[in-house]
Amino acid sequence: MTTCSAGPAADSAAFGEALFGTTTAEYARYRPGVPDAAVRLLAATLHGVPAPVLLDLGTGTAQVPRALLSVVPRLAHVDLVDVNQAMLAQAVAELKEAVPGACSVSAYVGEAHTFTSQPPGRGPDLITCCRAFHWMDRAAVLEMAERVAAPHATVAVMGDGSLWTHDAEWTGALRELIQTYLGPDRRAGTRGSYATPGRTYEDDLAASPFSELREHRFPVARAWTPKTVVGYLRSTSFARPELFADRHEAFEAEARQLLDVHAKNGVLREEAVFTVLMARQPGSSS
Repeated sequence: MTTCSAGPAADSAAFGEALFGTTTAEYARYRPGVPDAAVRLLAATLHGVPAPVLLDLGTGTAQVPRALLSVVPRLAHVDLVDVNQAMLAQAVAELKEAVPGACSVSAYVGEAHTFTSQPPGRGPDLITCCRAFHWMDRAAVLEMAERVAAPHATVAVMGDGSLWTHDAEWTGALRELIQTYLGPDRRAGTRGSYATPGRTYEDDLAASPFSELREHRFPVARAWTPKTVVGYLRSTSFARPELFADRHEAFEAEARQLLDVHAKNGVLREEAVFTVLMARQPGSSS
């Protein structure tokens, strides 16, 4: 069963499209997934819960729920939340193919902190947010989480940066090329430039009801090709096609040439660290 609802903010979908445009296909195809070790860590929080409920914030194309369903097939319900309506539709379509018949799915179009719906009498046992927390009103999101979560729930905030932030010779050269087209600041859709959060996620969680915190770090080695990097860039807020207007074709041609030069045997290496912050309310059951 799939249901859909909309949040109170009328411009939420417009905000989501302004950040990521109509890049759903590229997002689904080229964004790196969640490492297996991180998926197992998330699954462990649901041990002993007979019919778990998952709330995934900023779900994108539902990478986290799809990965969890492969190891926790007993999930009873999944709530998907995103401001980008096109990506949310893609997420629902992906989960329709992946979920067992007993698992229901609800899609909520709106900003994460405005989420209110949940299965009758059940709050989520696990609330996840992957590579999206920086776009949100984080304090308000954590207040919402306290309202809707089961008493024993875990909040998992996770991510690994992006190719903009990765420190390698080829990513540095690529970043400089983007800046020659779009200016020195990291672009963020119609917001203009990206603003680094004023405090760390650890501080956000420590100031929230979910102040019992553990950090888990998973090294990840990725092999990109020039083609997959260009596809990935189309899915980002800092290099989506609309930002380049009629210069996008020229940018992609120049990017492919640059990446071909830096690739070794056609491969571009990325050594990343995928970080998972696991937070609970003090005194909640383990």
